[in-house]
Amino acid sequence: MAQVIVLARYEDEVMEPLTRPDEARTWHGCFIQIPWFVGGWYIEFERWDRRRGVLKDLESLPWNEPACVQVMLHDEDDDLFGLWMFRGGVLVEVGIPGTQRVHIAAPTREVDPGFLVRTGLGRGEDRHSPEHVQDPQSCW
Repeated sequence: MAQVIVLARYEDEVMEPLTRPDEARTWHGCFIQIPWFVGGWYIEFERWDRRRGVLKDLESLPWNEPACVQVMLHDEDDDLFGLWMFRGGVLVEVGIPGTQRVHIAAPTREVDPGFLVRTGLGRGEDRHSPEHVQDPQSCW
């Protein structure tokens, strides 16, 4: 299970295409507007292979104010939501104080995003693998 929340005030027209089904997308589902919230949408994915490409599609939208777009991602192994924002035209993960994304060795058949943990709680930050064995692909 994984959830994505997009926060982008007054960007309803920009997000509208992702609120409709589209068989041409690499990911499945539609974003749903968060009721009583200015500029918020969410989607939930049941399997990792049904979400690949969602960040690229969000990057490709003609945002009025890309610097104000926040994307929050939560995978089932994460302690909390990670924050992604535009830097140089692409969505990149923004470090959150007191957290660490832990990457273990790349699996043989699946793309692995690692997992986001709170540091100092003994939740796996010591299992971080060297960069050369981490999975360089994005599952998002």
